[in-house]
Amino acid sequence: MQITASQLKNNIGKYIGMVGEGDIVITKNGRQVAVLTSCSNSKIQAIHALRGVIPGGIDLTAARSERLGRYDTVD
Repeated sequence: MQITASQLKNNIGKYIGMVGEGDIVITKNGRQVAVLTSCSNSKIQAIHALRGVIPGGIDLTAARSERLGRYDTVD
């Protein structure tokens, strides 16, 4: 579902109730600016959403090093 920021502002309760049915894309001046999503989305759905964003061959150590930059990756 896609709504404008003004629609969200004027009917926030309605859209909070509807978010369980699926994500709601919010637009402003015709551009997508945010997504209202249910906090009950599973971790599996989050992982699927990241497909293509995270390189396939990266392992946990490499990911930590990249995230932390110059900082140590000590557990």
